[in-house]
Amino acid sequence: MTKHLLAGVFIDGIPFCAGSVVAHPITASEAVKASFDIIETSIATKGDTAIFSTRVRGEAGTEKPAATGKFVGSEVYAYVWPTSLNSGDIGFDKDQGIVALAVTFHPDFDDGANGKKNRDAWHPHWVVFNEDKACRGGLKVRDIPEGTKPKLPATWPNVPLLIDRPDYPTMLKSDLVEVSIPLSFLGGLALLPMMASRPG
Repeated sequence: MTKHLLAGVFIDGIPFCAGSVVAHPITASEAVKASFDIIETSIATKGDTAIFSTRVRGEAGTEKPAATGKFVGSEVYAYVWPTSLNSGDIGFDKDQGIVALAVTFHPDFDDGANGKKNRDAWHPHWVVFNEDKACRGGLKVRDIPEGTKPKLPATWPNVPLLIDRPDYPTMLKSDLVEVSIPLSFLGGLALLPMMASRPG
């Protein structure tokens, strides 16, 4: 069954929400900012690597959130690929929610693995979404409740959320967003319809 999703993520009040999503055909929309208006998305294999790619109507990555100088109330922009992976496949406990790959930008905080700085660059994450009607899009990244000790991947960025920060080659160039991931990690992968965060 094909699922049509709205992406909506809040990180301690940080909006990371998407507009409506369609499967096929994908047509350009003048109502959406060109750098987030998806016109094509695909996964291709090259040797032992899966290439996640998205083309947009404008120049990918040119729209970025403005810095607020604080964590709470700041914004995250992202291009997001929902998958059929289980959260156990990416180093968390099993069956925690919808696993997605996200390429994100957020100027107000760093969430790189092992304390690395990444607030000034687009970078990839694995995220685990749960339904949340309080979010406009109906989904949010799953929180890690205080005092709990869930299973975490080695590259978890030490924030109270089910997100991971693997070091996958990521490129934003012209109208293209592209992430390269080893196929050995992606056994049994199937994609749900593509999502991208849309400011506003």
